[in-house]
Amino acid sequence: MRQPIFKGIATALITPFRDGQVDYEAMGRLIDWQIESGINALVICGTSGEGPTLTDAEHRECIRFAVERAAGRVPIIAGTGSNDTAYAISLTKYACEVGADAMLVVTPYYNKATQSGLVASFNAIADASTKPLIVYNVPSRTGCGIKPETYARMAEHKNIAAIKEANGDISSVVATRALVGDRLDIYSGNDDQIVPILSMGGMGCISVLSNVLPRETVEICDRFFAGDVAGAAALQCKYLPLINALFCEVNPIPVKAAMAAMGFCENSLRLPLTPMEDAHRQVLLACMRDQGVNV
Repeated sequence: MRQPIFKGIATALITPFRDGQVDYEAMGRLIDWQIESGINALVICGTSGEGPTLTDAEHRECIRFAVERAAGRVPIIAGTGSNDTAYAISLTKYACEVGADAMLVVTPYYNKATQSGLVASFNAIADASTKPLIVYNVPSRTGCGIKPETYARMAEHKNIAAIKEANGDISSVVATRALVGDRLDIYSGNDDQIVPILSMGGMGCISVLSNVLPRETVEICDRFFAGDVAGAAALQCKYLPLINALFCEVNPIPVKAAMAAMGFCENSLRLPLTPMEDAHRQVLLACMRDQGVNV
């Protein structure tokens, strides 16, 4: 039985910008702070990292930089998905070469695919990878969802190891679990569903919340895995107002505003994303203060 890529919380790390360029100094501070705060893994160049608007050179450099900065302290999971399978293969090969521990590969967006097309695309990427893949299902963004039966077909590939499930449908997670058993690890892709997915045998969460509260988000999983399900559920409920505030506008707009307020980066995004509306920002800051964050 293979070991999970990680168990607990992986932060879907933001990509800080300064003067329109990636701010690697700020990125290094974020990586160090996350690791020092006890995070279990880091995802680089995912949705929260504004991967779609990074140039190819930036995307590759962010992955290389994160691997080097983490220096083996936690697994680095590289976002290498694309709606162009050939490009996803190219990024995946590069991430393997520079030492990423796993890949996060989103379903094709805009052009989408049939269920058989999804299997063929993910198998092609997995064939090209020397590291395990996490299949990322977020149909609200991509317009392309993965059915439980399709996961069962993907589970036959030795390099497809896990799922980041962000379809919001717990019944679908139950059906997936019934079909794949322990052949695929399941991670929540939604911070408001960490405990529900853990209860179905999930391994943890790829989290936006943990950008802001890394130690506290890890504690949700730690309590659950220690048998304190009620305590984990209480924390899930405690952080729900902040989770909701972090998703009141399109991710990563709110979390970038939050991290800027904490002094980690500039509140700078790339179009088509724009800074958070002030009324929403005030609600977000109030929720952060309620959790003891100094802003």
